[in-house]
Amino acid sequence: MASMGLSTFCYASTPSQPIKTLSPSVTFYNKIPFGSLKSTFVHNGVSLQPSQFPGVLLKPLKTTGTIFARAATEKSIYDFTVKDIDRKDISLGEFKGKVLLIVNVASRCGLTSSNYTELSQIYKKYKTQGLEILAFPCNQFGGQEPGSNGEIKQFCTRFKVEFPIFDKVDVNGPFTAPVYQFLKSSSGGFLGDLIKWNFEKFLVDKNGKVVERFAPTTSPLDIEKEIQKLIAA
Repeated sequence: MASMGLSTFCYASTPSQPIKTLSPSVTFYNKIPFGSLKSTFVHNGVSLQPSQFPGVLLKPLKTTGTIFARAATEKSIYDFTVKDIDRKDISLGEFKGKVLLIVNVASRCGLTSSNYTELSQIYKKYKTQGLEILAFPCNQFGGQEPGSNGEIKQFCTRFKVEFPIFDKVDVNGPFTAPVYQFLKSSSGGFLGDLIKWNFEKFLVDKNGKVVERFAPTTSPLDIEKEIQKLIAA
């Protein structure tokens, strides 16, 4: 079944240029005033200052109710092989029959402590019932995962992380890891085609299909009911 959702994008214009799309990766919500360089913009819970867009006047694109649909892929998460934190090949087929929560993580983000703490709580509670959490370090958002794999592995010990940590990957751009190409193409919705920040979350059912996608600011504990339903299915 195709995934449906609404997308609202921000457009930019300068006195010397026609209106053009700023970037699908920048999505703004109409909770705040637009059109003033004195405004502060909120992007998935992250404040963006006007200084990040020098000389650019930001204007909202009016939502027309257009629906964007994406055909479901025939592939499943089990078709991919990734490298773990020790750079050993791991077939995700090893997780067949389990519910998966897949997260792009970082060690120096404002969301790090709460997410690692809650992910560890969720994993401890449901790992014997068929849940696996797969964490993929990524340094594409604010350079907040700059360490080596060894340093990342050591960092995770302070949160008593027991779930698998994988090799550092790109989740956006020309070098996007194939598994993340699959995750993004399988979900869509209002979050769009790009991962927005650290700790975006994908929930995968026992058949290896993406069923839910959650914004970086979504607490892992707020996903617990969805996890319970998939485990019981």
